[in-house]
Amino acid sequence: MPKIKDIPKIDRPREKFLQKGADALSKSDLLAILLGSGIKGKNVRQLSENIIKKFGKNFLNITVDDLLEISGIGQAKALQIASAISLVKRFYADEKSNEIIIKNSQDVLSLTYDLRDKKKEHLVCLYLNARNSLLKKEIISVGLLDKALLHPREIFYPATELNAASVILIHNHPSGDSSPSEKDNQIVEKIVQAGEIMGIPVIDFIIVSENNHYSFYEKLKKQKEGFDYILDGIQGTLFAVFEAEKPAYEITAEKIQENYFYIPQVKENHIQLHNRRYIGNKHKLLEWIFSIINKECSGDSFADIFAGTGVVYKLLVNQKNYFNHDSI
Repeated sequence: MPKIKDIPKIDRPREKFLQKGADALSKSDLLAILLGSGIKGKNVRQLSENIIKKFGKNFLNITVDDLLEISGIGQAKALQIASAISLVKRFYADEKSNEIIIKNSQDVLSLTYDLRDKKKEHLVCLYLNARNSLLKKEIISVGLLDKALLHPREIFYPATELNAASVILIHNHPSGDSSPSEKDNQIVEKIVQAGEIMGIPVIDFIIVSENNHYSFYEKLKKQKEGFDYILDGIQGTLFAVFEAEKPAYEITAEKIQENYFYIPQVKENHIQLHNRRYIGNKHKLLEWIFSIINKECSGDSFADIFAGTGVVYKLLVNQKNYFNHDSI
């Protein structure tokens, strides 16, 4: 069989591509460039012709296993062909897709621009999948927005039906002022908490007016307009922002004074126990227990009727004439 180098340069697939472009090549010539080399007994052009002939119109659906059935095609060449086909199909699908990806507040505003001119208040919800692709745009309510009337199920029931991963809410202010009212703040907090419980987080709540807008996500994050909701691969949510805005809590616990646990005596060395019950390890109570013993009890003997073999026993057994239920 003639080798590819025996073919005149002008007719070799690579040289022809460089001189005349892809349109001048046959399908087998293009595949030959992708394969790069032939196998024993077949040059690359003949090998590519056999592959094209075998699969024909089903070429775009071939798998690695299909290619491995061809004599002389190993795993490396099979992967080259299958990967190239998958790459082309992926780009083609992206180009032809009507998928709408919501990256930031500007994308939201472009989808809800008509709300700016509405004479009544509207609440609109965008339901998104895990890639922030729009699943559905739905009007939740028309009229004055009232937290007493708006129930989270009106927002999250459609989300469960759509298998939505997250939601974005948009509300218009016909007054022209996009600043959130106290009622808006209460509604946002209520819906955000419900979304966190449902596992369908609220990414943003945007208020629009005729000439302006207010994004809770951007304002709380102190970012400029158009700040992306996904940063470094992490999806931002209003709940996460709210949590980050909360002031840090300080632990100011003080050591408990023993007199808070004072147990009055009826007679000397007799303690009135009332109804003080504690089940479990007494390690945290050791300091209090011994402060009571040292303050309220005299003598060198100590009877612990309900003792076990825990921390109290281990400390007392070496300090006093100790008796417990095992020794009585």
